[in-house]
Amino acid sequence: MSRNVNRPFSPSVEDYVKVIYKLQQSGESVSTNALSRRMKTTPAAASKMFKVLADMKLIEHTPYYGAKLTLPGEKVALEVIRHHRLLELYLHQALGYGWDEVDAEAEKLEHHISEEFEDRIDQMLDYPKLDPHGDPIPTREGTIEPLRGTSLVDSEAGETVTVLRVQDDDPSALRFLAKMGVRLNGQIRVVDKQPFNGPLTLQIAESEHTLGRELAGQIFVESYSEQEIAVGGETWK
Repeated sequence: MSRNVNRPFSPSVEDYVKVIYKLQQSGESVSTNALSRRMKTTPAAASKMFKVLADMKLIEHTPYYGAKLTLPGEKVALEVIRHHRLLELYLHQALGYGWDEVDAEAEKLEHHISEEFEDRIDQMLDYPKLDPHGDPIPTREGTIEPLRGTSLVDSEAGETVTVLRVQDDDPSALRFLAKMGVRLNGQIRVVDKQPFNGPLTLQIAESEHTLGRELAGQIFVESYSEQEIAVGGETWK
């Protein structure tokens, strides 16, 4: 991974490349519509940015089929993601931000820190592997561990699972889950699953909660018997 202190790309380019990386983790090419929805812009604006990124050799774009990052584009994306996730963890551990607050603050800062500052944060945090939501932090060399866990929706009634990560797209959802007691490395017992896409009944600690499938789909877990603790479990406030 390049360690340039003077960043060669604009924040806008870095944001688009980062989002394309996240969208293509499903293995599919990224469409104009998918990108515009995630970036909260118009399909026309996303299409224009596809051309810009293709001219910069950061993506390969086939009209009507979508785009995928090139190797240089992936390196840029992983560098930005590394900044973002290290900043999230620093904001939480050093400054007391909640897991629902760190994403917005890290978005403001990720484009403006040097690689030296990034390395100092990494060292201070003892070279962490995961951010506050359980997402993997890319290494200094530009590698990243695969996403862990399966959706809570796919768990069976009667199964006890361990929370590995939670999607960080919606701060209000993170606050709601925190109030229920959802936390990294915490256990959840699936008491019941209603048919026809009905809600799940969950036992968290001593309490039972009902959770819709859309929100349950944002929690990624593994069977409690298979779980290996990667970070210390804690309640997020």
